[in-house]
Amino acid sequence: MSADTINLTADPDRIPHPAITGEKPPLEILLCAPRGFCAGVVRAIDVVERALAIYGPPVYVRHEIVHNKYVVETLKRKGAIFVRELDEVPDSGAPVIFSAHGVAKTVPSNADSRGLTTIDATCPLVTKVHREAEIHHKRGRHVLLVGHSGHPEVVGTMGQLPKGSITLVEDLEQISRLEVADAKNLAWVTQTTLSVDDTKHIVAALKAKFPLITGPHKDDICYATTNRQEAVKEVAPQVDALIVVGSSNSSNSQRLREVAERAGCPITRLVLRAEEIDWEAFGNIRRLGLTAGASAPEVLVEEIIDAFAARYDVSVDQVSVTVEDMSFPLPRELRSEAAE
Repeated sequence: MSADTINLTADPDRIPHPAITGEKPPLEILLCAPRGFCAGVVRAIDVVERALAIYGPPVYVRHEIVHNKYVVETLKRKGAIFVRELDEVPDSGAPVIFSAHGVAKTVPSNADSRGLTTIDATCPLVTKVHREAEIHHKRGRHVLLVGHSGHPEVVGTMGQLPKGSITLVEDLEQISRLEVADAKNLAWVTQTTLSVDDTKHIVAALKAKFPLITGPHKDDICYATTNRQEAVKEVAPQVDALIVVGSSNSSNSQRLREVAERAGCPITRLVLRAEEIDWEAFGNIRRLGLTAGASAPEVLVEEIIDAFAARYDVSVDQVSVTVEDMSFPLPRELRSEAAE
């Protein structure tokens, strides 16, 4: 796994946490594994860093490359410029990178019409969902997309098909009101970063209402989302509190906090940095669970551990539910043999 510069470089803005004087209370930290960067995030970050190495700064990135402020700010310092839309990109010859969440078909089409150099960092598992939706549409099926309104991945997936060909389904209540023109030609796909349990209930409701609905051959929720949620389910019942390291706009990080809460953990928090910790909430704990969303680098996990070590006599154990060895190749235009 690459993306080492994001994963390992010390934060220049990091402020050491002063140790509390006197005897510290004991605290056992259970680290969830897997946690942190997934293969799609590693690939997306590597795309930006490789593009900077080949083209030189600046390179433009449409939307946050991944949903983590620390990662985005680190790449900004290296010369990446993040924009919301293509009209913010000048005609300077600098490349434009599409984020890991994927984009609607109109985005690369508009870029081509302007002659922009584009590099697609869409996670291959998101691209898989795009292709599934397209195939269902070509076979005459209306597509139901299970996901969260406004999330960039959902916007990108819905933008693969003509308007009116795909309907967003967000919850069980919506299914009870859902009407379709032809229940015999219906298919479902999902956002890749959803709660496994929530999605299971929604899909079961869709199948109950539309028995002939067609689903994907393989689950759309990505391996990393599933694995991180399973690790949290293992740890959450064993601890007094659990922290998810991640950004508030990260869907998979938000789902990890919800999973911990539902698994019975009395105190669950999503924090980006140690400075966001509400120490009063953690005053009397003796066991802490710690995980990180798929777009959060390990250096931020280490920062959280350091912050607790300044206040507690910390011991750290890792609870692993599986070992990940997934990796994705860079886009062809950025591979060494093609770029040299």
